[in-house]
Amino acid sequence: MPVPLGKLVLFTSVTTGGYALVYYFIQKTFSRASYYQLALEQLHSRPEALETLGSPLNIHYLQLTDKYNFVDIADAKLKIPVSGSKSEGHLYISSSRDAPFKRWHLEEVFLELKDGQQIPVFKHSEEDGDEVKKE
Repeated sequence: MPVPLGKLVLFTSVTTGGYALVYYFIQKTFSRASYYQLALEQLHSRPEALETLGSPLNIHYLQLTDKYNFVDIADAKLKIPVSGSKSEGHLYISSSRDAPFKRWHLEEVFLELKDGQQIPVFKHSEEDGDEVKKE
């Protein structure tokens, strides 16, 4: 039985809008997570990385289908696309926590540029306990 064109367009619009809304909320959830925010704070505190990317710094949506992006109850690994006026690349984040509902602790953050150059941003230092070491 043929479906009238108007109903098909309406159904398609509602479905597409629903998917777009879910995608938006997933991105917002990631961007509000403490491991995400902590990594961006570390990036903003690294003049070398900011100078290499150029101003203004743009943080882009995660590629949700990228297999590197992984979050479970105790570990988080993300690959955040970033760009500036001079270059672009990905900010790689590795973070963990001791138990559910505990604070996230960054393990490592580094910037990988499109040309393959890697700029260390943060590495957890075992000898200092919870202290952080900037590379």
